[in-house]
Amino acid sequence: MTNIVVDGKKYIPANGEGSIKIVILQRGWCMVGRFERDGSNCKLHDAAVIRQWGTTRGLGQIAEGGPTDLTKLDKCYGAVGFDYLTVVATIDCKEAAWECVL
Repeated sequence: MTNIVVDGKKYIPANGEGSIKIVILQRGWCMVGRFERDGSNCKLHDAAVIRQWGTTRGLGQIAEGGPTDLTKLDKCYGAVGFDYLTVVATIDCKEAAWECVL
């Protein structure tokens, strides 16, 4: 993914998509999508709620290898917005493992 920096501000491509991340939010929400952040405003594009991990080795397993046959994803339509202060953790995903899913 190519980012452009103009006057010290980073811009992502016009379609709003960033790198694919698993985002763990307050109250136990786990989501995956193309992460975008502008100050404290965050969005996940092409997002899905990870309702069931379906792993034997935790979230890192699906971050690296994509969803398993037992993973349950609930697709979200439109961008999902949230404040950065609600983020507990993010996990970078291997793009190739998720591109056909998102």
